Amino acid sequence: MNSRDQLQTLLEEVASGKVSVSDARDALEGVDLDIATYQKAVEHGVFNPVEPGTIVRAKLAPSGESALVMLLFVWGIFWSLYWASSLIYGLFHSWDQQQLAYHLFSTFLTLIILGIVYMKWVLPDLIAVKYARPKFVPEHTYRHEEKGWVDYKL
Repeated sequence: MNSRDQLQTLLEEVASGKVSVSDARDALEGVDLDIATYQKAVEHGVFNPVEPGTIVRAKLAPSGESALVMLLFVWGIFWSLYWASSLIYGLFHSWDQQQLAYHLFSTFLTLIILGIVYMKWVLPDLIAVKYARPKFVPEHTYRHEEKGWVDYKL
């Protein structure tokens, strides 16, 4: 069994769950891989066809529990409340429209930044694999008068 066969076997065992990823890393610690073999291993893990209805999880984004994300949410909630409350205060005290528009813009901009951060670092990456059946519309090989078709004339 050559090294390429061993690598393929190891990849299949990791994919099936028989071998953990850390054990596979330990097994490949002293092994030299050429670029072609490495690329083939990556493509094997990425481009394998999956069954319809499978949910594929890609956990490449950092966790939403990190301190930076939490700090950004606290910052965003504070500034959103500040801009929204100053907008409401300005509405009741007849501020200029330009000043009110600035406060409304700042509120929306802060909420958009929070939404982007939430989508990027908090939401899990889920892909539901679905395959559409090929569409086929048969031609009518019979005349209009046959099989219930009625030719209406005005």
